[in-house]
Amino acid sequence: MDFRLTDEQRLFRETLRDFVDTEIVPVAREWEQSGRYPTEIVEKMKQLGLFGLAVPESHGGLSADTVSFALAFEEISRGWMGVAGILGSHSVSCFMLARHGTEEQKRRYLPELATGARRTGIALTEPGAGTDLQGIRTTARRDGPDGDYIVNGTKMWITNARYADPLPVLVKTDPSADPAHKGMSILLVEAGSPGFEVTADIGKLGYKGPESCEVVLTDVRVPASQLLGGVEGRGLQQALSSLETGRINIAARSVGIAQRAYDEALGYARARTAFGRPIGEFQAVEQRLAQIAVRLQAARLMTYWAASRMDDGVRMDTESGMAKIFASEQALECAIDSMRIHGGYGYSTEFEVERLYRDAPLMSIGEGTNDVLRGVVAKALLAGKATIR
Repeated sequence: MDFRLTDEQRLFRETLRDFVDTEIVPVAREWEQSGRYPTEIVEKMKQLGLFGLAVPESHGGLSADTVSFALAFEEISRGWMGVAGILGSHSVSCFMLARHGTEEQKRRYLPELATGARRTGIALTEPGAGTDLQGIRTTARRDGPDGDYIVNGTKMWITNARYADPLPVLVKTDPSADPAHKGMSILLVEAGSPGFEVTADIGKLGYKGPESCEVVLTDVRVPASQLLGGVEGRGLQQALSSLETGRINIAARSVGIAQRAYDEALGYARARTAFGRPIGEFQAVEQRLAQIAVRLQAARLMTYWAASRMDDGVRMDTESGMAKIFASEQALECAIDSMRIHGGYGYSTEFEVERLYRDAPLMSIGEGTNDVLRGVVAKALLAGKATIR
């Protein structure tokens, strides 16, 4: 087993690390606390081609391997996890469009999505349906001689909602279908469509920077050509297959949070003195610092392992689920231990660690809650679809 990065991956990481250290780290705390949208950072990400991570080279993207994809989210989250969210939803949607879209849909959208001239997200969750996507109530009925869809419903927690064009929306094209997933489809709803309204930004504990919005669709007319893949009834499968990359993205973001927690704890343990010596020389602090390092490195290796499995071309929903579960929980533990090393200063908004503590819990919720993913992993193991050896 070779756990080393390739020369290309190392160069990519160095480029990202320099970008994060110069463009994100110096402004993250101030901008996050003031609620300022990171416009300048987004523009720099466009210049670096990061909006094309999941777009094939044939359509102008980077077509990044999955390990490099993970590296991008790890490094950006080390600086500011919220900024990584802007790329996260966009990349999941690009991956879905590249894998499942019609040729005309790919030609129309992917080149501009790759440059960031267009941005996107994905509208799955509703007020009464989060983890249980088959319980959504947003409907799309056919109307008129061209068979356009008329869409009605509400979506919640939509990242990039104010910038997405198009926004893929999971709908029920056949609400009476049994099982429900056979009546579900994804429509690519363009910004500015009459009846499409972003009504509110949802207040959050952390994950600040990108907006998380409620989206209301009232008699929105969507051309039949905007049906993802051109065939009804495949929407849930299209969404779930794309969330495999989303779980790698969340696992990698978790590693970024854990890395920053370690960096802050190590620096503070070296600089802070008590009783005439650095607190890092006290055994209690040594033990906690070592535990952060162990958790961080284990989470990183599991995330890279799952990413490499995807690059091998195998189905890796079990591996990505395992990596997401483990890395997200380690991120929170690392943030808490870093806060403990900081003592009272860890609770202060003047230090980075309190933001890490607020950002980390989302990692165990996003892209499928950890409790649900444990069930998914267990079922795969029991059915013999995954083997741990």
